Amino acid sequence: MLRLLLVMILTSLLGGMTMNAFAADQKNETAIFAGGCFWCMHAAFEGLDGVSKVVSGYTGGHVENPTYEQVSQGNTGHIEAIEVTYDPAVVPYTKLLEYFWDNVDPTDPQGQFCDKGSQYLAGIFFVSDAQKEQAAESVTAAEARLKQKVSTFVRPAEKFYAAEEYHQSYYKKNELRYQLYKMGCGRDKTLKKIWAAQ
Repeated sequence: MLRLLLVMILTSLLGGMTMNAFAADQKNETAIFAGGCFWCMHAAFEGLDGVSKVVSGYTGGHVENPTYEQVSQGNTGHIEAIEVTYDPAVVPYTKLLEYFWDNVDPTDPQGQFCDKGSQYLAGIFFVSDAQKEQAAESVTAAEARLKQKVSTFVRPAEKFYAAEEYHQSYYKKNELRYQLYKMGCGRDKTLKKIWAAQ
């Protein structure tokens, strides 16, 4: 009886969300990846099966509520990153890791593609011991594929700040500017060169 009452209260508080939807939401997990320009990483992960939400933002720094202008100057310690909400029953973390590697240049210790500086480094922020272990294994696998050490880091997750609204799904809101930037930065060309032969 108490359980039924709690279900009814939760349903009411969640604005009529069905308990099936609530249960599905509880299964979701979070992954945080940095791969240079968050516009490009956002575009790469949004829409993947099992991914329900992608947020562009900043993490790893020492300034609270940083702005894009502050982070771009490279003085806050933050890195452009994406926070991915996903259902591990549909897309396991190991699959997200594979997709991450296919979208970064792990050979560049200075940044990613045309964007240089600490705010554009490629890395994995783990949120659990399981993610830490799987991320480390993925580094080993990437090094085996490339036959060299990678510059990509693996670190514990830190506070994540969502970027300004105009950065969210930027590739949809400003498609022409996004495509010109991506092409000019040589992202696709570099990725193909790095991974196509592997």
